[in-house]
Amino acid sequence: MSTLTPLESALQNYSSAFIAILKPFLLEHYTLLDLSTENSSLDSVDITNAEACQRHIDSILRKNRAEVAYGGYLEQRNLYNGNGHFLASEDKRNVHLGMDFWAKAGTGVRVPIAGKVHSFRNNDTSGDYGPTIVLEHILEGIKFHTLYGHLSVESLNGLFVGKEYCKGEILATLGTPDINVNYAPHLHFQIIGDMGEYKGDYPGVSTTKELEYFANNCPNPNLLLKVK
Repeated sequence: MSTLTPLESALQNYSSAFIAILKPFLLEHYTLLDLSTENSSLDSVDITNAEACQRHIDSILRKNRAEVAYGGYLEQRNLYNGNGHFLASEDKRNVHLGMDFWAKAGTGVRVPIAGKVHSFRNNDTSGDYGPTIVLEHILEGIKFHTLYGHLSVESLNGLFVGKEYCKGEILATLGTPDINVNYAPHLHFQIIGDMGEYKGDYPGVSTTKELEYFANNCPNPNLLLKVK
């Protein structure tokens, strides 16, 4: 069993209970979604197409009588195939570094832990995050960040660096495919230790060659959220 880093330990110790990141859903409204390359049921689904991806997600939600489909941390995906935004010189980026929460556009995004605005930006390149907010937090003396991607444009209204949010407060709403740069509506939620020089953005998908670094800098969000 691997030893937790100080940040991972702090996240795990923060709460023993489930923390809802979308409003107003309870834990029983969540169901696991597998978008990995190992899921053979996706062989006949063009998940790079927002409408086809949405139909697949809707079928999973109906089957499990759920409102939110979640998952994806360190999941290798075909979702980014054919998009130049994810091509690297030596390797393609296809390993997901955050957790996704797939729900209806307009769903409210709740702050899981108190923090303040670090930065925000509309990353409107095809395949990117669309409107994005990054919060800064301090927990057990450790500074870290949370990134919220694929939001509505309205979510950026009234923001300023340093604006404070309490746990459970509504931060944003989910965007539509035309706004979140051609994805089915969802929240990309990522925990980041060192932001480096990034503002309003941070890689959410890694190459396999860079995965060790990014996995260490971006711990599993479920350590905090306890979605089980």
